[in-house]
This record gives sequence, C-alpha cells and structure tokens, in this order.
Amino acid sequence: METKVDRKRIIFYLSFAFGIAWLAGLAIYLTGGIAGSPSLIPGTNINLAVVLVVVLYMPAPALANVLTRLLTHEGWQNTYLRINFKRAWPYWLATWFGPALLTGVGLLVYFLIFPQYFDPQLGVLNQMIQQQYQQLGQTPPDIGLWTIVFAQTAQAVLIAPILNALPTFGEEFGWRAYLQPKLMPLGARKAILLMGVIWGVWHWPIIAMGHNYGLAYPGYPWAGMLMMVWFTFIVGTFLGWAAFRSASVWPAVIGHAALNGIAGIGVYMTQGDPNPLIGPMPVGILGSVGFAVLAAILYFSPRAFAPVAEATHPEAVATENPPLD
Repeated sequence: METKVDRKRIIFYLSFAFGIAWLAGLAIYLTGGIAGSPSLIPGTNINLAVVLVVVLYMPAPALANVLTRLLTHEGWQNTYLRINFKRAWPYWLATWFGPALLTGVGLLVYFLIFPQYFDPQLGVLNQMIQQQYQQLGQTPPDIGLWTIVFAQTAQAVLIAPILNALPTFGEEFGWRAYLQPKLMPLGARKAILLMGVIWGVWHWPIIAMGHNYGLAYPGYPWAGMLMMVWFTFIVGTFLGWAAFRSASVWPAVIGHAALNGIAGIGVYMTQGDPNPLIGPMPVGILGSVGFAVLAAILYFSPRAFAPVAEATHPEAVATENPPLD
C-alpha cells in the first residue's frame, strides 16, 4: 500500500477526470442540455447528450487513470484489475445483491413515511406499457403489473450487474482503482470522505442539467448538487470498502452496475409529484437510508478499512511509484 500522498499524480488525475467530463458536460449544455438534446436516431431515446455521457463523461475517470500513468511514467502496478475471486467472493456477493436490498429498505422507509405517494395500481407502469404497445399497434398482453415489477426486479438483481458493468467500469477504474489508493495515506476516513466529495462534485454539470433530480425541485440546482455529494459519499463508502478489502476494482464495478440496474424500480410504484431530494429513489435522503446506515457502520468501524496483510492483499502491495519526470 502507498505510504505517502502523491500530490502531483493526484493533480494530474483530477485534471483529466474533471477536464474530460466537464468538457463533455459543456458540449451537452451548449447543444440544448439533457432535456433539449438533439435526437441522433429518430424514434429512439438516443440523443447527443446520451452519447456524450456514455462515450466521454462516464469513462473520464478511467481515461484519467490511463493518461496519468502514461504521462507520469508510473507504470501499471496496483491497477486493481485482479479478480481475486477465491478470497474476494464475499465482497462480490455483497456488492451484487447489496444495492437491491438497500434500495428496497429506502423504498420501504419512504412509503411508510409518505404513503400518499405509493400507488399499488402501478399507474406509471401501466401507462408506459399502453404507450409502447400503442406505438406498435398491438394489444398489451394480459399480464399482472406486479408480475412485471417482480420480473424486472429479478432481472435487475441477477443480470444488470453484468450488463451495466462496462459503463460503470469507466468510473470505478478511476475512482476506486486509482484515486482511492492515492488518498489512503491521509487515513481511511479522510480518504473516503474526500472520495465522496470529489465524486459528487464531478457529477455537478449533469446534475445541474436535470440528471437524477430533474429541473423543478425546491432549491434547484444547488440542492440537487449538494444531495449528490451526500449520495456519492454513502455509496462510495460501500464501494470503496469492497474494493479495498478485495484488492480488486471488480466488486465496486459490480456494485455500481447493480445499483444502476435497480435504482429506478421505485418509479413504477410512485404517484403524484414527490420531492426527488427526499425519495423514493436512492438518490433521495430517505431513499438512501439503507446505504446511509451501512456507510455509517463501515465508516466508523475500526476494522472496515484496516490494513490487510501483505500475503492476502497482493494488489495493495507494490513497489514505490517512480518519481515524476
């Protein structure tokens, strides 16, 4: 494990991670924002904003990892790309199924506190299905709406961690596999806190353009931007713990992918106009309560980020980085 803060490489890395992503964000803003982005394929949801987010914004941290290593002659030690499955399988299991469980906790808490927003008739889902089949000129199949919700939940839990792994690798190979080890000499708690703030601020351009929270919530856009920092801190604590303990980026990739797959499930059972800063999605304060409780346990546990023995943590033990030219 690195024993001192490599400030110069951190500056290089952050310059690339923010520079590439925020330039993509600027291009999105100048071409109509997320809401008004021009369509690239008529009749689909593929527009310029989607392409720029997928091709440039989200992969920026991984690109920053590679560019920093190349430009500073750092080499390819400590890439965190080893799978280490034999030893790390508990962390794979935790990140594969944990996001669905924690998202479910948030939904339960939110709807218990705000039952007026719960729609047992699943009106949103019914409307979506009717519109889709109307465009196809077909009659929707006679399948119970809750059956569809359960099927999509099962798909999100079992398949989404694989399907979403490629785009989430673009973030995790940068944040958890490069920046987090560089910050660890500051102390685990300080490093995890900084990781959460940095990751959240990195999202700010697209949050300001409506990503996750829309454009009409109270305190727009700053309330959403600050809420995103809270969310990235608590989720980042979970993903950072999994990456650190497993000495591998892959549990974090899987966990991030699993979260992306399950996060929107609550939309189907919501009615009215709830405040997205509160819930029911996990990016809201109540929707994220499950992640927050787990983050508190990990953050204040003296063992969660304790040093791992060299013999069982090969990726965290490497030669000192060569000096910058």
